[in-house]
Amino acid sequence: MKKWLAIILSLVMIFSVFTACTPSEDPEPTDKPTATDPVVEPTDGPDEEPTDGPDEEPTDPPAGGELTLDNIKIGFIHISDPSDQGYTYNHNRGTEKMVAELGLREDQIINKFNIPETSDVEIAARELVEQGCNIIFGTSFGFEEFMYRVAADYPDVQFCHATGFRAAGSELKNVHNYFGSIYEARYLSGIAAGLKTKTNKIGYVAAQPFAECISGFTGFYLGAKSVNPDVTMEVKYTYDWNSPIKEAQMAQALIDSGCDVIGQHADSTACATTAQQNGVFHVGYNADMRDAAPDASLTSAVWDWSIYLEFAVKQLVAGEEIPVDWSQGLADGAVDISPLNEDIIAPGTEEAIEEARERIVGGWNVFTGPLYDNDGEIVVAEGDAFVEPASAPSWEHILQGITVTE
Repeated sequence: MKKWLAIILSLVMIFSVFTACTPSEDPEPTDKPTATDPVVEPTDGPDEEPTDGPDEEPTDPPAGGELTLDNIKIGFIHISDPSDQGYTYNHNRGTEKMVAELGLREDQIINKFNIPETSDVEIAARELVEQGCNIIFGTSFGFEEFMYRVAADYPDVQFCHATGFRAAGSELKNVHNYFGSIYEARYLSGIAAGLKTKTNKIGYVAAQPFAECISGFTGFYLGAKSVNPDVTMEVKYTYDWNSPIKEAQMAQALIDSGCDVIGQHADSTACATTAQQNGVFHVGYNADMRDAAPDASLTSAVWDWSIYLEFAVKQLVAGEEIPVDWSQGLADGAVDISPLNEDIIAPGTEEAIEEARERIVGGWNVFTGPLYDNDGEIVVAEGDAFVEPASAPSWEHILQGITVTE
């Protein structure tokens, strides 16, 4: 009996050890980062480790052999979506034009719409890489920090960022900045405003107190002043790239203060519709806004983003380098104005705009001196001209005749 008892005890001990060494049946954690995860705000530079994103180690993008227009995949990260009828609408039109011009298929384009300027950008960029994108375009200023974090992990994928400025100073060979001389188109649209105003006071709704916006509204004001020396301009910031409610509120405040033409650097049509509702006039941005405000919209400053998109894609497919900085303007067709609203523009508007167009295309600079700031200090001497650097505006002077109010 003792012998059998010993055998039984031995079997129990062996079974206990085997059970202890068997892996747990519990599922592994699956909580990957999503667009609803807590926001991680940008830090000092793209060299820091990502603070949000997939847990796995970076892998090389899927191999696809020789890159051609038939197999290239192109990703886009947008701050809003085409329903804004403004910035993203216009950028997406550039994408559609590029697809048509290059003969691409719809399944070669992957769009990430409504991505805020937070760590969601990093998540979106990593997803685009995992989906096989060879080149990724980010279209909003605040995307740069997060795109560079991802670019550092995927040197074989090209990252192109609109309105940014860090590419030239980075050590990354696969990051690029692109923009254009939109202030030239602003200047032309400002002529329409300067000739239309009766109060000699025009207003401007700007998204942010950044050089991109300041350069633009300065060009707009200089265009108005070139045909109306008595004009002044009041500017209000929304502190948001796309906020129809704030844009309408700021436009209404400017109208209440006596402005009878409203310009904008804001993404929606809210300024246009507010002008229409108040019986005043409007100059838009990014899209022809006559449909939104047929009795108010004089014209708009617009982009043709397809020029850069086609160029960058062709360079990549050809095995050529994409420039670290890219900027083109009116002479290249990268910027322009939308058709004039013939029913409401002031007499002589078209002729004055075409005369200015010829000068700009011929090499004349919008920021030609003498130009004085609000303190009476000269910022561009007579005979000199301020030249904006490629990719990112740097003009931040508030000129005489322009007032920024809260």
